[in-house]
Amino acid sequence: MSWWRRAAWEMSAVRGSVQRALAGPGPERDVTVQALKAAGAALLAWALVGWWWDAPMALMAPWSAVVLVQSTVYRSLRAGLQQMILIGLGTLLAAGAASLTGNTTAAMAIALPVAVLIGTYARFGEQGVYASTTVLFVLAYGSYSSSDIWHRLLESLVGALIGIGVNALILPPVHLRDVRDCLHRLPRDSAELLRTMADDVERGYDRHSAERWYERAQRLIRLLDDLRNARTWTRESYRFNPGYRMRRSVPALPSSEWDALWQRIADRLMSITGKLVDTAGEDRRLAAPPDPVLVRLRELLTAVAEVCEADEEALTESGPHTASERETAVQSAWDALADLKRRLHDHDTETATAIGGLVADLQLLLYDLAAPRPTEAAPTGYAQ
Repeated sequence: MSWWRRAAWEMSAVRGSVQRALAGPGPERDVTVQALKAAGAALLAWALVGWWWDAPMALMAPWSAVVLVQSTVYRSLRAGLQQMILIGLGTLLAAGAASLTGNTTAAMAIALPVAVLIGTYARFGEQGVYASTTVLFVLAYGSYSSSDIWHRLLESLVGALIGIGVNALILPPVHLRDVRDCLHRLPRDSAELLRTMADDVERGYDRHSAERWYERAQRLIRLLDDLRNARTWTRESYRFNPGYRMRRSVPALPSSEWDALWQRIADRLMSITGKLVDTAGEDRRLAAPPDPVLVRLRELLTAVAEVCEADEEALTESGPHTASERETAVQSAWDALADLKRRLHDHDTETATAIGGLVADLQLLLYDLAAPRPTEAAPTGYAQ
């Protein structure tokens, strides 16, 4: 392939990626929008300070602006304050060291260790590097007169204000979509796991199948961690966000009580799948459930899957499952569980022990699924 054909192919691939990123909501679009905003803020800062004002330290404005288009408006404000403090400290350190020594190398030897040490202060976070880089800029360009210091601080401030303003006023980022996605995935992934378990139980499961169930149950626990992180990001993204009142409202999402409920459900599923792993394979530690028990277990798992599907559809107020159908599925699950309890006395002690452990976990799972569903949420629902 010739170089120009390869270049055309690569340009086409890049264009397609950008089009897909901007086509609809999703993480790719969010990243693309923030990148374009950062570039736009830098260009605006340069046009104002470098082209219109023709300032002597014009580079400081776009340098500050581009990094202050952060993932939330709150982070832009916090980073802007940190950045101005560090640039000021770095400038003063460099100017003081240069005035004291009269030599660039000696001034670096004095100012840089102190600047790097200041930058390691935990409260400065990722912005800490600005102390040492400012020292390098000041000393490398020899710009440490009182006039240069004021120009550097002023142009940094202008760039910071532009970066923060662009982030706050142009599509201010809100991370509600991540919360909504996790909320939907919990009941949906649980339902898919339960239906897979029901199908495998009907055909006769082995240890490999049971271990795959357990791994999928573990992923539900990790998904709950993602949900908690997403809620934290969402709360932060509303702080100092002028788009709070500007965005189109959407139906309220369940509160954090929903997270606690699904934490219990995920824990029950991990316990159930773990016990089924112990009943399979040659080195099993619990007796394998007999076929009549597996038939009732399949019916119970199918009914519980329908309950989870109804919960997922309730979040969007759409889908074939109605509230009455959910209640019917819950009742079917309780009936299947009652039949499993009655069969405990029909088996030897080892088999009864295995079935009893499953019955206990399944009963706790049904209690959690039958509990009232939390629906209240903080008034932070906005369209993405």
